[in-house]
Amino acid sequence: MPRVLQSTFYKKLRSALAEARSQAGLTQEDVAEKLGRPQSFVSKYESGERRLDVLEFVEVCQALGVLPTELLSGILA
Repeated sequence: MPRVLQSTFYKKLRSALAEARSQAGLTQEDVAEKLGRPQSFVSKYESGERRLDVLEFVEVCQALGVLPTELLSGILA
């Protein structure tokens, strides 16, 4: 079984989060500020160096202005 961070699903999730950020017109710094985290937090989950837990995923989606269910449904389709 591949490591979670390198799995196809997680790569799609990372891509979807980065795309949602881009579509919202936000930089990594903008998202980090909304989350009260350093910019490196955003960089690490987008690059696959760090995994998001469920609560962090929901917080990131809120910061991006997307529903977690919508983001996931795009990946699972």
